[in-house]
Amino acid sequence: MILITEFMDETWVDWLRDRAEVLYEPDLPDRPEDLAEHARLAQALIVRNRTQVRGDLLYSGFSCVGRLGVGLDNIDMDGCAAHDIAVFPATGANTLSVAEYVVTTAAMLLRGAYDLRTSMEAGDWPRGVAGQGREVAGKTLGLVGFGEIARVTARLAGAMGMTCLASDPYAEEFPGAMEGTEEEVLTQSDVISLHVPLTDETRGMIDARVIASMKPGAVLINAARGGVVDEAAVAAALKSGHLGGAALDTFTTEPLGQDHPFAGVPNLILTPHIGGVTVEANARVSEMTARKVAAHLGLD
Repeated sequence: MILITEFMDETWVDWLRDRAEVLYEPDLPDRPEDLAEHARLAQALIVRNRTQVRGDLLYSGFSCVGRLGVGLDNIDMDGCAAHDIAVFPATGANTLSVAEYVVTTAAMLLRGAYDLRTSMEAGDWPRGVAGQGREVAGKTLGLVGFGEIARVTARLAGAMGMTCLASDPYAEEFPGAMEGTEEEVLTQSDVISLHVPLTDETRGMIDARVIASMKPGAVLINAARGGVVDEAAVAAALKSGHLGGAALDTFTTEPLGQDHPFAGVPNLILTPHIGGVTVEANARVSEMTARKVAAHLGLD
């Protein structure tokens, strides 16, 4: 049996059903007892980022995990290796969607005009200084981390006239003159986009001190992993005006719940971890995952 614990493109759910018994229950992360019970009957799991593949779940007996995405911080990779469980991330399948998220939110936050609806509906006509924003062209986009998504983001940003600066101690090459130190990227960029996994090294890396070192009016975008950003520090910097805007797609706690610092914070875009979830990306991710799981089980 293949257990799918989070949402997946229905075409590829049906494709798997043609080859094996499938249990598709996209709300299982909210029902851990049911998840544990069903996992004991499964040969494979297919998950997104909310299902925690660790602890007692690793003793269930499934032989592989298909990850509908690329982040692996919800999967105990060492534990999977110890139990001979193969893990298949959908590497590259949602790259374009995340890159588009970064450049479009950057453009929205720099321009600022898209927050004026409330004033207009109230009868104002803010075409003066209050309605002026900034152009994307000529600005510097700083990429912290330079993997595949960051590279595509740089290509799209370059087409819009941005200069790109990137830092990554693990990247082997940087096109043109893009390479900089992490300090240079964080202090010299007009827009800063994070492209790092959540590790002991990156946890909390964007804190109040780092934010204070950024250019006044800089825009911060995190479509990478929750936990790399001090969310309270971002909220404070937006309220003070030091940050000109922020777009956060990933969070330390997901869903946010009631205890979060974002209420009433200006120039802030919040999205529920969907930077890589478009109709097109979901189809690509689902196909890649379904095919990898099927091949592992000998069903293709």
